[in-house]
Amino acid sequence: MKVLFFTASFFIAYQLSSFSDTIIVRKDPRLDVLSTKQAEINKRTSMLTSSGLYKGFRIQIISTTNRDQAIKAKADIMARVPNEKGYLTYNSPYFKVRIGNFIKREDADKLRTQLNKYYPQGIYVVDDAIEYTLKDAENVVQ
Repeated sequence: MKVLFFTASFFIAYQLSSFSDTIIVRKDPRLDVLSTKQAEINKRTSMLTSSGLYKGFRIQIISTTNRDQAIKAKADIMARVPNEKGYLTYNSPYFKVRIGNFIKREDADKLRTQLNKYYPQGIYVVDDAIEYTLKDAENVVQ
């Protein structure tokens, strides 16, 4: 009896599917809005580090074992570029002075190019966890 029911249901399903080759899907247009918002949230989340800071770039001015030299370099860079935030970190045995919070490497490179004339020993752009607040309309793609 089970075999006959299965065969009959398969035959009926086959007959119904042969009548139409087109499937019409009707969806609520709000689903597009929700999926767009979720995609944006996913992009922003992928840019976050485990500490809640964004993945970005800073310009490293100096890396030295001399603390006084690092403090002097930070004061100097803050006087030259007062609109950017400076950072002095210690990673044994080095003191590092970095400046800026850049989402895009190109923006950091522009400032690095301007600062090269003041720091002939060489400064460079480094990956770092940065303090940053994205605006709603801002493009998050690096």
